[in-house]
Formats: sequence, structure tokens, C-alpha cells
Amino acid sequence: MLGTCVLCGWTDNCPEKYGEKRTYVEYNLTLHNYCLLMSSGIWQRGEENEGVDGFLIEDIRKEVNRAARLMCNICRKKGASIGCVAPKCKRSYHFPCGLQKECVFQFMEDFRSYCWEHKPVQIFSDKESREPSQCTICLDLVEHLPLYSVLRSPCCKNTWFHRECLQYQALSAGIFFFRCAVCNNKDKFQKEMLRMGIHIPEKDASWELEDNAYQDLLQCYQHCDIRRCLCKNGRDYNKPDSKWEIKRCQSCGSRGTHLACSSIKSWEQNWECVECRSIFAKGKYSKRKKHSLAPSEKMDGTTCLLEEPSPKLPRQSPGSQRNCLLQSPKIICQNNLSPCSLLELPTSNRVAMSLSPLMSNRNCSLRKKHLRMQRKEASNILKELKQQINTKTTRLNINTENIWKSALKGFRQRNFRPTNTIEVKFTNCKNRVKTDSFTGSKHLFFHLLMLHIQNSSLFEGSSAKNLSVDPQALKENLYFEAGKMIAVSLVHGGPSPGFFSKILFDCLVYGPENVKPNLDDVADAGVAQTIKKIKYSESLSSLQSTVHDCYDFLAAAGCLRPITSLRDKDMLVNDLLIHHVIKRIISPLESFRQGLKTLGLLEKMEMHPDAFSSLFCHKPENLSAEALCDLFTIHSSTDVNKVGAADFWMGYLQDVENIRGMLPNCGAF
Repeated sequence: MLGTCVLCGWTDNCPEKYGEKRTYVEYNLTLHNYCLLMSSGIWQRGEENEGVDGFLIEDIRKEVNRAARLMCNICRKKGASIGCVAPKCKRSYHFPCGLQKECVFQFMEDFRSYCWEHKPVQIFSDKESREPSQCTICLDLVEHLPLYSVLRSPCCKNTWFHRECLQYQALSAGIFFFRCAVCNNKDKFQKEMLRMGIHIPEKDASWELEDNAYQDLLQCYQHCDIRRCLCKNGRDYNKPDSKWEIKRCQSCGSRGTHLACSSIKSWEQNWECVECRSIFAKGKYSKRKKHSLAPSEKMDGTTCLLEEPSPKLPRQSPGSQRNCLLQSPKIICQNNLSPCSLLELPTSNRVAMSLSPLMSNRNCSLRKKHLRMQRKEASNILKELKQQINTKTTRLNINTENIWKSALKGFRQRNFRPTNTIEVKFTNCKNRVKTDSFTGSKHLFFHLLMLHIQNSSLFEGSSAKNLSVDPQALKENLYFEAGKMIAVSLVHGGPSPGFFSKILFDCLVYGPENVKPNLDDVADAGVAQTIKKIKYSESLSSLQSTVHDCYDFLAAAGCLRPITSLRDKDMLVNDLLIHHVIKRIISPLESFRQGLKTLGLLEKMEMHPDAFSSLFCHKPENLSAEALCDLFTIHSSTDVNKVGAADFWMGYLQDVENIRGMLPNCGAF
């Protein structure tokens, strides 16, 4: 009779207990899937698309006829197709009857079945607590007893489950996602659960199979939450590619703002809501303090990773580090330190003061000598990189009146390869350079190109420059091109940039997350003045008044926070500095870094930051007698007075340097 399982005789349709119930009208068969799988006298002899999942129809009919002669030891009716596999056990039963009698069916390998007396059990130690605990799935109480309805995790101590809960979870998760709910163990957990009779289907998880299961996650938040929304069409109005496009919080995504309402100039600019800024400041500020890079460097050529300086000592700016700084004579005497050893002290422990010309000159001379050593090290590294250059030539036609446009065109041409030898030809005859070889033209080209990049809209600041935010340059990928040009210039023997701020260089080699900016790093004078007002507020009322006056400014920076004490100004100033110096330029910085990776330059910069800092953050000095003397070692034959020869050489160089200083418009020799 259709509707009744031909193996167990039950009409119940409960997929969770008996498997899917399927009717095959053409064969006049109705079957529970588990009844078919666990039957003892049938095997899959066909392919998956033959019969019923590989069980041939003729084999199913033979199994039905075999079971018709066997009586169920539980319900005492005919048709018991399942037998206990324990040796000498002759019990047979229907699948539903076996479930009621707490038999164990193993859905693995050859699909064994065990009766209620021979079923596998889990071992419980007598020392273990017998107090009931929560089932990890349903959170109801579960008894710590060796019961059929209770299962224990094999990988987590004192983790217990209801058998029914585990079976439902296994059917939902499938073989790919079914695992321990506590430790996430998969292999050991599945092996034990299969042994104890949990069926784990070979299918994907149910939540992966539902149509549009994640449709709600695709709904983007479209609402402006700024206190003073400027959009006349309302807070929910969103017009892409305009100032009324809604930008979501980069941290939570559940708050938004119109670009115009937060003075965001471009979509690439990051924005965080007030709540996220507050959480970020409370939770991560202390950690960031411990791991940030101090802007000072040791004079032995190694980068110094320090914790935050003591609040009693003034933090030194990158510009002030280049000054000749020494402790006072009184401190020198107390600590028994020589002036040279003071160069190795942290910047925060040095005091700027008026020094005698002799001490100041000696200090500057030592610094220049150290800088020359770093440049020499960087030059040797660049020579290694230059070995990549092959003999194949790429010609660049350069117009000196529009150096950037012609350079950009040359670098973007199809056949341009950074590893090719570069030959430069100046196309405007008026400014054509007379050189003995193309090497002179190439060096002049790179020199003019570095000057243009330095003074372009890609950078901001006076002498020590930081990256600016130019939306059009971002759109045209010009930051990448500038980084690429600098890398090619250095490796091909061009001049060093020499105009990077220390904060920019540190962001490039250490990563922006490891750099802590200070007030001197803010290039915009108006922004710096606003931050100073907050930093130097002397009372809570004046601080709150300043914050109120700067509400729009703080909102645009995403730095609004509740001010409850005077100490809050430190966090607020820190947030503003990080935003304006680092976070604001994240997109240009990343694009610029990608360009510097050309020819492996950035990798070498990260490996030798001190050496390359001398090229990126310091202008090359004019060639002096002292510098030239350091470049050469005097060798003489045995019959020559070495001391006299050395004195003559030094005197000659000094005379040339003095003559050069007297001549007008005379460059470095």
C-alpha cells in the first residue's frame, strides 16, 4: 500500500527520525531512507542514478521478502530487516522500533546496528561530578549519567549534550560544519558522534542552501546621523557620486553621514561615527601608546622603539631633532659624560641651549659624518638594486617646460620597463642640455622631476613635507606614479628626494599604525591652531567652550567625544593628530607605497630604515673638503713622507673650498 514503508510498515513521515520518506509510483514502493540504509541484507550494487540512490529495485524487493520471514524482537511483528551485528546476537527489529528501544545505528562504513544490550556506551569516571549542567546547544539541564539520551563531548571536559539536540544540529550543519560547539573540534568530535549513532549527512549546511538566506546583510545603511544634516531632501536622501552620497562608518557600518554634512571631500576619505570613536579611544589608546614609534633615532644607526616619553619632558618634533642638542655643562659634569656620548642619549633627555661655537661645530660635524656614513650605506644598497638594470634601452622624450606631463607619458608608455636602461632626450631645443653622454641628460631629468614632485599638489608642508589629499590625483593614480618615479630615479642613479618629513618616512617603512604624530607634523596652520587651543585649555569650562566652538571641525574629523574632565583633552588631541596626519592620508599613502615597491626599493627601505632616512629626509650637502677627504684613503710609496703628503692634500682641498665660498653663484664642486 502506497504511503506505508515496505520495510518497517510505518506510515509516519518524520525525516529527523527515520530519514526522508519517498514514494516511487512506477515501482509501487514507499521507503524511509534510514530503513533502507540500515537493512542488513542489501548493498548498493548500482550507480547513484540507478534504482533508489544506487540500491537496485530487484535487490530492494529481495530484502522485503527476506524481512517478511523475520519477527521484530520489540513489536513482535514480521518485516524486521535490521539485525544486531554483535557476535551470537540474533535479535532483529524495525528501524522505528530500534529507536524506541534505544538501539544504536552507525551511519558510517558498512552501516552497523547494535541492539539495546550490545550498543556502544561512553565511559564515565566515578570521580567526575554528577551535578547536572547545561546542554551546550539548548541550554536546558542535562544529567551527568550514562544514559542513551545523554552524550558527552570527547574533546571538551564537562561538556554535555542531549542526543536529540546533537542529532538536530548534525542534520542542519552537515558534515562540513558539524563540530564541537565549545572547542570547534571537528575530526575527533564527528568520529565519536558517529560511533554513538548520530547521523551526519554528507551535505552542505542548511543555512547555505536557503535562497536569499543572507539577503538582509546586503541591505546598506542609508541614513545621515549627523546632528546638523544639511540636506534639504532629508536624512534618507542618497545621491551617488555627489556631495549628498551617504558614507557609512568604516568601523560599524550602522551610522552614516552625507559627504557634505561632514565636510568629506571624497568617497575615499574614511569616516567614523561618534560611538566608534569613543570606543576606539577608550579601548585602544593605552595599547597604542606602548607600541608607538618615538620620532627619535639612535645615533648608532639603529631605529629606536620607545614607549611614550614622560609627560614631564617635552616631546621633540622631527624638525627639532635635527638641531644640535646637548645637555648643559652642569649635567655633563654630574653624569661624567663626554659631549660625543651625549649624541646617543634619547631626544627627550637632551636640553636645547646656547653652546660655545667649538662644541656646536663639533656636534654638527659628528652629525654630518654620521649622515654621510648612512648615505654611503644606502648608496651600496642601491648599487645592489641597480644590478637588475639590463642593457635594453627605453627612450624618454622630455619637455623641460612640462616635465611632469612628459615624464608621466613616458612612464606609462607600453614598452616602458623599470629594468630597462633609460635614455633621456630633451625635445625643446631652447632648453636642450649639452652633455657628453645621455647620462648627464638622465641625471638632469631626474633632478628636475624630483623638484616638480616636491612642489606638486601631492605633498604639503614647507621643507619637511607630508602627503596631501588630492582627490583628482587619487582618481588618476598619480600617487602611485610619483612613488614609482622616485624608486626608478634612485635605482637608476638619480638624486635623492630629501624633502620627506620624518613622520611620512616612518609611515612608509614601519606602517601608519606604528607611528605617533605630534603637533609639529600638522601642515595646515589653521588645523594646528585649532588643536593648540584644545591642547592648551587650562580649565574644563574653557575646554568645553573650545570644543563647542569647534563642533563642525571635530565632526568632520570624526573626533567628537564627551568631555567630562580636563584630562579628556589629551585623548581628543591625540585623535585629531592621528586623523589629520595619518588617517586622512591612508589612501594616498597606500598608493604611494605601492609605487615605491618598484624595483624592490620599499623592501630595502624597510630592512635599512636608517640608511634610507638620510636620502629621503635630508637634503644632500654640498661637497666639502671634509666630505671629500672621507671619500678617499691616502696611499703613498715608501719613499714619500706620508704626513707631509696628507697635510698638502688637506690644505689643497681647504683652499679650494675657501675659494669657492668667495666666488658668487658657485655651486658645489
